Amino acid sequence: MNAMMETPELPAVFDGVKLAAVAAVLYVIVRCLNLKSPTAPPDLYFQDSGLSRFLLKSCPLLTKEYIPPLIWGKSGHIQTALYGKMGRVRSPHPYGHRKFITMSDGATSTFDLFEPLAEHCVGDDVTMVICPGIANHSEKQYIRTFVDYAQKNGYRCAVLNHLGALPNIELTSPRMFTYGCTWEFGAMVNYIKKTYPLTQLVVVGFSLGGNIVCKYLGETQANQEKVLCCVSVCQGYSALRAQETFMQWDQCRRFYNFLMADNMKKIILSHRQALFGDHVKKPQSLEDTDLSRLYTATSLTQIDDNVMRKFHGYNSLQEYYEEESCMRYLHRIYVPLMLVNAADDPLVHESLLTIPKSLSEKRENVMFVLPLHGGHLGFFEGSVLFPEPLTWMDKLVVEYANAICHWERNKSQCSDTEQVEVELE
Repeated sequence: MNAMMETPELPAVFDGVKLAAVAAVLYVIVRCLNLKSPTAPPDLYFQDSGLSRFLLKSCPLLTKEYIPPLIWGKSGHIQTALYGKMGRVRSPHPYGHRKFITMSDGATSTFDLFEPLAEHCVGDDVTMVICPGIANHSEKQYIRTFVDYAQKNGYRCAVLNHLGALPNIELTSPRMFTYGCTWEFGAMVNYIKKTYPLTQLVVVGFSLGGNIVCKYLGETQANQEKVLCCVSVCQGYSALRAQETFMQWDQCRRFYNFLMADNMKKIILSHRQALFGDHVKKPQSLEDTDLSRLYTATSLTQIDDNVMRKFHGYNSLQEYYEEESCMRYLHRIYVPLMLVNAADDPLVHESLLTIPKSLSEKRENVMFVLPLHGGHLGFFEGSVLFPEPLTWMDKLVVEYANAICHWERNKSQCSDTEQVEVELE
């Protein structure tokens, strides 16, 4: 009798367990997807000047909310993973011409050239010189999407293919791209300047490419000639500072490190004959034993120490990171410079963001843009679930470049007017 009287209570108990389980799952989902995080305009760091005031008026994206896809867009991990897996959705296929440049050490550098598809907003000849992220090239989907959008806004685009990144282009010297080598990018820029003597340049770098373009501009004042502005997106500024954070499990950074290291290993091993073959004249510090160490490497730091730094003869990993990072060159850049990072980028530790913040406090030409969301090179937009092909990042870079072109045109017209007034007096 007692047992028969207790049975009606069992369903209530089970319902309570189910309810608790559902609540727990929902809590985890809300936390993992960061659904409670607000949407807001990006945080902006800059000095009050005529240029910054003009940019705030001319670039609505700087002052409007960045609204990522509702379900997953507030997770920096999902934004990063989606970019890493897909690049972009429904990516276009812009048509370009591949150019080959023989470097002084025998390396063959390549870049792809895309002509504009419309008249530029100020009617000028403007070329975007673009440096992609680590081991990337012009055939990557996020690059194709951005190039197509820039072409339709009147920009010629030149996209560097990192040395060794294209699977169908063999290395012709025992050297690959490194973290901060600017040789190939500089060769591409010089080709554009000579081939199109009237063009003006907009310099754009993504991730590792951001480090390279900033270092290139800061290396010598001559590199800034004909440059209207520079945009760097999602770079880390200092490899020396980043190496410790990249080995930590916080924000799964160590896992991302392993994945990128695995990709780098595959690229290096695909060129093993050109880099380690008996018939090639390798750098003195690069030994055959480094190849065996490469097989067991589980981090970019190990690969950099055993292989990458030796392409340019650095004696230590610290020396390599110090010399190859753009941090020591940023203060030498005098053209308008926009630095963009996402606060939830799992690859760039928040401590590294003090570098662009500090720079923007000292230099009038620098604006640091920090949206809450976007991950690493994600910045997807969309209503609920499916992202749009064009991202907030793509639109911001072009919008900023357009504004700078107008700024330079207005400055030129103002100067001409002032000159005429002086002559009349």
